[in-house]
Amino acid sequence: MGIGGMTRTSGTLRRLCTLFSVVVVLGACAEFRDDPATVSQDVVARATATVDRFRTLPGLAVYWSFVADAQGVVVLPRVVKAGFLGAAEGGSGVMLARGADGAWSAPAFYTLGGASFGLQVGIQSTEVLLILRTEKAVRAFLDHQAKLGADAGLTVGMLGGGLEASTTTNLGTDVLAFAHALVGAFGGVALEGAVLVRRKDLNEAYYGAGATPQAIIIDRSLENPAADALRAALAGN
Repeated sequence: MGIGGMTRTSGTLRRLCTLFSVVVVLGACAEFRDDPATVSQDVVARATATVDRFRTLPGLAVYWSFVADAQGVVVLPRVVKAGFLGAAEGGSGVMLARGADGAWSAPAFYTLGGASFGLQVGIQSTEVLLILRTEKAVRAFLDHQAKLGADAGLTVGMLGGGLEASTTTNLGTDVLAFAHALVGAFGGVALEGAVLVRRKDLNEAYYGAGATPQAIIIDRSLENPAADALRAALAGN
């Protein structure tokens, strides 16, 4: 086979692998198919469980100290990643911000999506906690639906897989991301280039028509008592 034929074959294989990854990820994420009212309640419940694990499990609690000074958090209780040569990931979660009084806002809904190429094989379900360390990071998530990193003007530090939290103390990052694998094994977790997209359907299902992250997180004009347990968990109660 000539070089041109090999190149075309390689390109086709790469596209097929990417399609395979996307199909696996989206197929595993029921929140893309189910009723938004049910999904929103489930995402909040699972986010609460994720926060509780990060607060209490010995291997994760060390990361919790970063929440004390956080301006905001994004909790992604189930990010499914799959790949064969190419990789794709996806999963819904919530964002909350700390007010001037120190209290946490109600949660706004987002979905993480991303794709990358490389020698990656595996399927993994991971919970991810993003610590938004600056007001700039909070505003970037509210104002932009862009890739984490350069497109949103943010620096992102990723910790997980046994790395020590102490290594992050000198990082000049806007966002710290901590990952905990729930199922499977996948060599390396990276969020640089991933996209965090507002979930209009989940926000409106949870709060009512016209609900926006700005109204939920900054204006604090919308509430849902079902999120009280999540806010209490973040407050350490």
